Amino acid sequence: MIRITTRLSLDESEIDLQFIRASGPGGQNVNKVATAVQLRFNVVGSPSLPEGVRARLMKLAGSRLTTGGELIIEAKRFRTQERNRQDAIGRLVELIRKACEPPKPRIATKPTLASKKRRLEGKKQRSEIKRGRGSVSE
Repeated sequence: MIRITTRLSLDESEIDLQFIRASGPGGQNVNKVATAVQLRFNVVGSPSLPEGVRARLMKLAGSRLTTGGELIIEAKRFRTQERNRQDAIGRLVELIRKACEPPKPRIATKPTLASKKRRLEGKKQRSEIKRGRGSVSE
């Protein structure tokens, strides 16, 4: 079990990890050893996620989400499979934690009297400038 929050956790069977060859650090090993990790998580079909979290996660995932509703995270920062695996899982957990936070509701506000007066004063000044551009009478 991968703990996300106190009330939310993912079963490890929901995550599919594939090891692929990576560019970047690794020296000669980079051509021989599959150290990069491609993590796949089915957001749409996950029984662990509540509906609100699922919708926010799909929005946060952006281009990392496939048309089938699968989230793909690639980790190739480190030279070892294990560290890349931990990095990919950590990034998934962080993304789901962000999705767990409900957005703050917007509180509608009214413009203050002073701001209304400033706006009208600016409009009057602009009007005077434009009126001064009129045709010259002789």
